[in-house]
Amino acid sequence: MSTSSPDHHIDALLDLHRGLPRQGPGSDATTRRLLALAGELPARPRVLDAGCGPGRAALLLAAEAGADGADVVAVDLHRPYLDELDTAAARLGLGARITTLARSMTELPYPDHSFDVIWAEGSVYTVGFDTALRAWRRLLAPGGVLVVTEAEWATRAPSPESRAFWDAAAPLRTTGANVTAAEAAGYRVDAVVPLPESDWWAEYYDPLAERIAAADTGRPGMAEAVAASGAEIRLRREYGREYRYTGYVLRHDPRPGATGHDGPGLWHVRPETAADAAAVREVLLAAFPTPLEADLVDALRTDAGAWRPGLSFVTCTPDGLPAGYALLTRCHIGSAPALALAPCAVLPAHQRSGAGSAAIRAALGAARAAGEDLVLVLGHPEYYPRFGFVPASRFGIRVPFEVPDEAMMALPLAEDRTVPQGTVRYPAAFGL
Repeated sequence: MSTSSPDHHIDALLDLHRGLPRQGPGSDATTRRLLALAGELPARPRVLDAGCGPGRAALLLAAEAGADGADVVAVDLHRPYLDELDTAAARLGLGARITTLARSMTELPYPDHSFDVIWAEGSVYTVGFDTALRAWRRLLAPGGVLVVTEAEWATRAPSPESRAFWDAAAPLRTTGANVTAAEAAGYRVDAVVPLPESDWWAEYYDPLAERIAAADTGRPGMAEAVAASGAEIRLRREYGREYRYTGYVLRHDPRPGATGHDGPGLWHVRPETAADAAAVREVLLAAFPTPLEADLVDALRTDAGAWRPGLSFVTCTPDGLPAGYALLTRCHIGSAPALALAPCAVLPAHQRSGAGSAAIRAALGAARAAGEDLVLVLGHPEYYPRFGFVPASRFGIRVPFEVPDEAMMALPLAEDRTVPQGTVRYPAAFGL
C-alpha cells in the first residue's frame, strides 16, 4: 500500500512532465494552422496564452503572430513551467515580447478589451470550457479572436473504459455540444479543426513514455504518477478512436446574449423552414445569372433520398428576411454516404458581409452534430479552405467530369472514420 500523500503524487506528476516539449496533444503545425484560420491580425497583436504550460505556443505566437510578431502574456499556475518559458524566450531573443504571470487563467488583472488574441491549447479542461469562454469574453478587443483546443468525444457510444477515465478526469462533450456552448457564450464559430493523431504522440505521449521508463518509482508519489500516466497512454492506444482533441477558432459577437450570428451583429442564422422556399428562390435568382441553381434547390426538395432535413440554413436580416443560403444534400462516394455543399448564395446587396459564411458554418456544424462523416464542395479554392476544406484528391476522391484539382474539395467531419475513396455520385437533380 502506498503511503505517499496527495501532495507527493501531484509533485511527482509535475516532475514527470517537467521538460517535456508539451503538456498535452498539439504540434507547431497545428498551432500554425489555427493561427492561419484566425485570419488577419494587427501588425503586432496583443496575445494572451492562457494555461501556457512550458510555452511552446507562446514562443511561436511571439515570433509569428502578426506581421511584426506579437506581445504575449503567458499565464500558468505552475511557476516552474513559466521559468522554462522565460529561459527559452531569452535564448530565442523573444524575452522582450513575452511576459509570464503565475495566476489562474480565469482570474486575470486586465481591463476589458486588453487582447486581440486569446490562445489556449489543451488547458480549458482544467476550469471547464463554458467557464473559460465566459471569463475571457470581456478581455477580447473588438474583432478579437479566441483559439482553444479541447478534448471531446469522437463517437456517440464510447466504451465503458473511455467513459470511466474521462468522467473522472474531465467529462467530455461532442463537437456539436461544444459548438452550441460557444454560441451560447456569445461567440461566432469560425473554424472547427480536429487535431491529427500524430499530435498525441510526437511531442507528448512518446517523450512521456520515455520519462516513465526512467522514473524512480521509489520516490514518494512517483509510483502513483507513473501508473496514472501509463494508464492514460494505454487508453489512447486501445480506445483512441473514441475521443479526440479539436481546435476552435471563435470570435466575439458584440451583442449581449447574441447566439448564432456572423458578422458585426447583422446576421441571424437558422434552419430553413417550408415558409422560406419562395424567399430562398429569390435569393438564388438574384445571386446567379440563370435560374439553374434555384431550379436545382426546388428539385432537391422533392428528392427524399437527397434532401436532409435540418441541413439547409438561411441568414436573415434584422427584419427576418433571408439574405443568404447554404444547402447540404446527400451524395455518395461509391456506396458510401457523404454530403454535397451546393448551392451557397447571398443577395447582391449583402455580399461580402459574412452572410454566406454564416450559413455555411451553421450547415457544417449541424452536419457534425448529426453524425455525418464528410462534406464535398466544388468551388473557389481561395474561399472554402477557411472552413477546413482541402483538395478531395488527397483522399482519392474523384468526380465524373473535368474540373481543376484545387476546386474540388473535401472536409472530413469525423476523424475516427476512414474517408471513402472513389467517384462521387450526385443526386439526379444535379444532372451529372
